[in-house]
Amino acid sequence: MGRVDKIKNNEAYRKVLEAFKNQRKGATIADITAKTALPLNSVRELVSAAADEYQARLQVTESGEILYSFPHGFVSKYHGFRRNLTRAMEKIKKGIKIAGTWIFKVWIMGMLVGYFVLFMLIALASLVISVAGSSSNSNNRSSHRGNGLGGMYFTSQIFNLIIRMWFYSELTKSIDGRYYENRRAEPKGRPLYKAIFSFVFGDEDPNGDWASREKRSLIAYIQAHGGVISLPEFMALTGLPPEKADSAILSCCAEFGGLPDATEEGTVVYRFDPLLLRTDGQDRSFSGLSSVIKRLKSFSSNKKNMNVWFGVINGINLAFGAYFLFYALNIGALVSQTQISAGSYLFLVAHVLFSRLFSDPLPFITIGLGVVPLIFSFLFWLIPGLRCLRMKRENEAVKFENLRRIGYGRIWENPLEVKAGDLTPDTPECRPRNLAAAEDKIIKELGSYAVPEVAVDDRRNPVYTFTELAREKDALKKYRSALDGSASSLGKTVFDSEG
Repeated sequence: MGRVDKIKNNEAYRKVLEAFKNQRKGATIADITAKTALPLNSVRELVSAAADEYQARLQVTESGEILYSFPHGFVSKYHGFRRNLTRAMEKIKKGIKIAGTWIFKVWIMGMLVGYFVLFMLIALASLVISVAGSSSNSNNRSSHRGNGLGGMYFTSQIFNLIIRMWFYSELTKSIDGRYYENRRAEPKGRPLYKAIFSFVFGDEDPNGDWASREKRSLIAYIQAHGGVISLPEFMALTGLPPEKADSAILSCCAEFGGLPDATEEGTVVYRFDPLLLRTDGQDRSFSGLSSVIKRLKSFSSNKKNMNVWFGVINGINLAFGAYFLFYALNIGALVSQTQISAGSYLFLVAHVLFSRLFSDPLPFITIGLGVVPLIFSFLFWLIPGLRCLRMKRENEAVKFENLRRIGYGRIWENPLEVKAGDLTPDTPECRPRNLAAAEDKIIKELGSYAVPEVAVDDRRNPVYTFTELAREKDALKKYRSALDGSASSLGKTVFDSEG
């Protein structure tokens, strides 16, 4: 019973159930495999578990294949304390994960905005006290002018920066009259904590489901081409170089019931007959060897001006944190007239304000207003900075991998006359920084599988002729034309569990 519960609680089982919910008529193992991209043997086990739990209707065809359907819906027949407890624990774990993520995002927002507000209140209080003091006692103002100048100048410049940036932002919006005309019609923006989290850590990986997407594309191509695929086609669909494609296609054979075979000419092909036993005869592959491509990562889904404001606010926090830490370490607790005279006015005001809350405000100023915001602000810039550098490297690798798919596909389509410029793509997701070097590398990679003949055209550009690849393509076409299509036919229903 533990094994059954484990199956029913994993993500793969949920994928199988979703596939059946989207399939109105009966579905075979091959149908569900094509929709979920799960290994064939795993699908067999999961479908059996689903058929038992949700009392599936079973129809056996003349070919011996079973069609599974759920005319009574997906109401589990299993009840009881243990089953309900398992489901409750799943929901609790999911809830804890969601809550933890939300708390972490809110904490980041609280640190950024909270410290900014706190520093602005301290700065504002110092300005108010300074103005009040200067108007009541001009002599007192003169005595503190020298040591208070640095702090007041720093504070005034911060406010000046905020006002200037806000004014500039509003001015650029007002230039385009459509901003105010359509302002009410704009959709509500994302929550602030999500926007800040997006700036620091980015958004979800756009290729997080890549393994499933690629396998579904591969299965669709195999099903649309008689259950047969060659190694060059596999390389064009997966973007793998020859040395990696050999082992990868054998792994696919193990997952989806494939077997190697040979044509009359001796060309090795791979047959996936179990994937053809399906009810859905629709061709879901792309035209030719066009395949899905990986998406490029973006730094953030926020608007550019929003990220600019996050950077400015964090910079202000960093400046205030450095300011308070510097004076706290160099001046210390204000217990003598010498220390008061040597201190900056903003630091003096903060010391007086927090002395009402703490008997010794210096530790709070040192750690709470200095160390913590300084470290947080540093990491707030460091993390997205490092992430941006890594993202650029990863996007370059994605572009080359996408280009390899397109390049292999175009060479396979016309192997007798290949020029480096023929591989040039139109989409930015497939254009590495050094496009010419990438195209040359791709041709050489495929040349390690099928050595081409090299000639020179009128402009002294190399022209490659992949003769062996052309012969393999002709042999594959002949092999597919000789396949018996009736072998994949399910035939009529000979048994129905519901009469």
